[in-house]
Formats: sequence, C-alpha cells, structure tokens
Amino acid sequence: MPRLYLGKILLRWCDACHAPVLAGVCACGAPTRPVAVTPPGDARPAFPDDIDRINQIFSEHFGAPLIPDGHIALLNKVPAEDRMDEIVLGGAVVGAVRYIPEERRWEPLPRPGAAAYLQPTKRYVVVDDGAIPSIQGKGASLLAPGLVSIDPAVREGDEVFILTRAGECIGVGRAKVDAATAATMERGLVVRTRKNTPSVPVPGEATWEDAVRANETALSEYEAASIRFVRDVAEQNPQRPTVSYSGGKDSLATLLVVLKALGPVPLLFADTGLEFPETCENVDAVAERYGLTALWVCDEETFWAEFEKNGPPAVDNRWCCKVCKLHPVGRLISENWGECLSFIGQRKYESVKRMQSRRVWRNSHVPQQLSAAPIQQWTAMHVWLYIFREKAPYNSLYERGLDRIGCFMCPSSDLATFEIIKESCPDLWEMWIGRLTGWQERQGLSRDWIERGLWRKRGDADEEEDSYN
Repeated sequence: MPRLYLGKILLRWCDACHAPVLAGVCACGAPTRPVAVTPPGDARPAFPDDIDRINQIFSEHFGAPLIPDGHIALLNKVPAEDRMDEIVLGGAVVGAVRYIPEERRWEPLPRPGAAAYLQPTKRYVVVDDGAIPSIQGKGASLLAPGLVSIDPAVREGDEVFILTRAGECIGVGRAKVDAATAATMERGLVVRTRKNTPSVPVPGEATWEDAVRANETALSEYEAASIRFVRDVAEQNPQRPTVSYSGGKDSLATLLVVLKALGPVPLLFADTGLEFPETCENVDAVAERYGLTALWVCDEETFWAEFEKNGPPAVDNRWCCKVCKLHPVGRLISENWGECLSFIGQRKYESVKRMQSRRVWRNSHVPQQLSAAPIQQWTAMHVWLYIFREKAPYNSLYERGLDRIGCFMCPSSDLATFEIIKESCPDLWEMWIGRLTGWQERQGLSRDWIERGLWRKRGDADEEEDSYN
C-alpha cells in the first residue's frame, strides 16, 4: 500500500519520562527523539481493550503477551487491505497487528524490538552463531544450513522470531516451510527475514498523567493558537456561534477550545437513528457537564426510505451524510437562527480531502452554516492528551477498540471494526444484517456480498464528506 503523507509527523518520545511528546524538547527539559511510525502517523493511545486484544493475539501466536502493565502504548493505523495497527512501545515501533478478512482473524507482525518486552515460547527458530552476522547485519534470510532448531508449532506462513543459541533476538520473518519439513532440509530457505526500519525501544513505566505533564508546553501552544483562531473567526462573522458535536473525540476537543474562547455555545447534534447508544449518552453528558443547550435533529425515517430505493450507502456513495446529517442540520439552523457559525472538529490528518480543505468554508448542502475548524493542525495525540488534561467526558466506545465514532454501520469502517461491533453490539448488528439481507435478495446479489463487505463499495462518484467529527 502506498504511504500517505497528510502533514509532518510530529510524534516524538522522551526517554526520561517514557512518554510520547509532540515537541523537540519535553516539558521536563530533556530532548526528545522522533518515533519512526508509518505515515500519515496519526497515532493514538492504546486503551485497555486494545491492549487486551493485542496481548491475546501475541499470546496465542508466540506464547507470551507483548504489552506489559504500567507502560504507555500507542497504536498507529497504517494503509492496509483492511486494518493494520502499528504498536509503539518505548518510543519505537515494536510490531503490528493486521486483520485478515478472509480468515476473520488478527495476525501479529513483530519487529525485533518486541523482544525487549516478550520472550517467545512458541514460533521461533534458533540459528547457528555463524549465521548471525548475515541475518543481523545484512538482513539475510535464514537458510537450512544455519538452522539449529525450530519450534514444532511453526507452520508454513507463520511469523517467527529468529533467536541465537543464547536467546537473543536478531530478526523476525515469515516461515517458508513448516517445522517438520525444516528439520529434514539440508539446503533451501527456512525463514524469509523481514527488513524493517531500525527502531530500538527504551522500556520504562509511565502513566497518561505523566504524558500530559510531558506535553504541557506543546498543548498550551496549540490551545492558544486554536483559541485565537476561534476568536478571530467569531469577530469577523456575526452569525450565532455553535459547535457541531458528534460524540467523538475531535468535536469534544473543539468544544473545549470554543468554551475557553467564547464561553457557552449551543451544540448541534444530528441523530441519524443509527448512532451507538453510548454516543447519545455522551451528548447528554457533555451538555450537562458544561451547562450547554444541545439541539438534536433526527431523520431516521428518511434514511430507511432512501435505503429501500437505492440500497445501503457506500464509501464512494455516502448519500447518508447528506440525507441524515447535512439537510436536517440545515433545517435546524434555519428554524432557530436563519444561519450560524459552526466550529467543527475537522483535522487534516484524517484524510486527503480534509488535508486539502480550507479552514473556513461553506458546504453547498448547508448554505445556512459557515463552518470553521479550530483544530485543523492537531494530530490525534494532541486531541487525546488535551482531553486527558481537561478531564473531559469522552465517549466510552473508544475504550472498546473503536478509533472513530459515527453511525455503527458506517461504510467507511473496516471489516475488523465491524467484527468488534458485532461482538459488543449484537442487537444493532443483527438488525443491520437483516436489512442488508433483504436488499441482497431483492437485487439477486452474490452470496458473499454481505460477508465480504461488498455493500460498502458501489463504484459511483465520491460523495462529499459530512461536517461532523
């Protein structure tokens, strides 16, 4: 998959505080070093459910968990067929987990740095001392003459650790034969070593409170710049200021900035009728915490009417955003103020379209709304550290493995996310599958249309993105 650059990668690490830092110098005064994550590099915290899932994946494959208690871990989503998350520990990418849709399973992809946190008891090979220089120094693959032993659990295609007789990890790679075959080989390829960017972790315990303190300077600078932006836009545009609130992290961070810049403002929330219950609960909780008026608009009936005519929305035909969000919000604005200024949690690191977007704009579907993006330059790590610093009530769905919040069946979601939703929200998912099945039967579509997620891709022109985050 091609690398996608949406802006400068700002993620760095302080080895003194054992925490991610978004500046060249930590608040403790120590210099920081860059973390070599894959672009776009919009890393986020690994929450407890993320950590449990990753540790289960590594334990099942290698016999040991990867992420120890008390260590800060980050996840960085990278371009992949479906979903792949890089895992950052100790300021280094120590591996990744990749979802394989055809097999409905996650695969661990360790890097040599993972050995600083785990000692594999399964799926490893031991090499002769004479093979060490070529494997460790040149990234050469392991050939049969250099093999000392191989764990019996190794199957062809498995990810394996390459160890010395002393137990030191000198590489990782994919087995080209199973253990039984390797044991009989006198020549030929046993493990194809994977070449990765050198990245050495520095293990150490820390908390997210430590990370917030380490980033105090950077957070204050970004907050101040966003507050200035909000005040400047508000001064230049006399419309009623509002915040478009979705129940997601970005709109929450935007709200926090706007409150400091302008004081209390109304929230605009478009309830599509396909929201997670936790999202609606978060809207209420945020409005109550900050003493705000939340204006709700819901147009669920229109969604299902459109579904019956045109089938489910797709990532390249997102009629749902226009029908269930933009048009209803336009009516809400007209009824209350005629027009308004809405601050929206758009960030350039989310997509090419948002990276190219102006910071102040009007959507052709909602001409009553002047939109502005105070946190356009923020990364996901800025957002999360700011929310942690402000102790703001964020959506609990983030702690259950979801990295973005929207309609539960959003076609922009990957199949890995749908598996998480299927497990945690079975009633919602069964309802959606029932609707898809009805359309599939009426249209005579292939048997695997639902199973392979083919309903998410229509092949039509791309719909304009919605303005809620």
